[in-house]
Amino acid sequence: MTALRSRLVAEFAGSAALLAIVVGSGRMGEMLGAGNAAVALLANSAATGLGLWLLIELLGPISGAHFNPAVSLTFAQRGELLWRDAALYIIVQIAGALTGVVLAHLMFDMAVLQVGVRPRTGAGQWLSEAVATAGLLLTILLGRRARPQALPALVGAYIACAYWFTASTSFANPAVTIARAFTTTFAGIRPSDVPAFIAAQAAGMLAVMLLAHPPIEAKSKA
Repeated sequence: MTALRSRLVAEFAGSAALLAIVVGSGRMGEMLGAGNAAVALLANSAATGLGLWLLIELLGPISGAHFNPAVSLTFAQRGELLWRDAALYIIVQIAGALTGVVLAHLMFDMAVLQVGVRPRTGAGQWLSEAVATAGLLLTILLGRRARPQALPALVGAYIACAYWFTASTSFANPAVTIARAFTTTFAGIRPSDVPAFIAAQAAGMLAVMLLAHPPIEAKSKA
């Protein structure tokens, strides 16, 4: 197994790059779309899906390319990641995500420190986050069994698709949710809406943990 330090660096760098992509593409979509939310969402979803594909291909062999506390906790629950390592993964994922937001702001000559103002709340949004997170985790678990070589593309495609079929635009990631509370761009979220989003993501994660316990791979051999 790759040394823990290298894995943590990969998780930090991947999380930072992911948020730079999410926030930067959202800002570019806003600028080029001239207020057209559909154009901004199209730019945001396409860039995020392709960016995830790239990052997972490059960093997957090093750390597993989680970039997501829900993924790390799921792997720890399945015995595929030490709980201590999962805790460290989550710390660097959040730190990396915040760094990526700052990087995006700097690239677009925006104020470095911001507080999100976009409201994202309500039962539909919360259900969307539970569904988006569960779908992401199932894509990873089933994809590893069915098409392991295609997993980076599968994850990227799922997220790009989930941007459009969920009312919340599929954050599906607590670290991403926290970081996006610090931008006023298209990708932002009000800090007051963050706890409910994370609770919904946790519900989706727990549903998959129950569904996939014992592991899906073990069930398939039964």
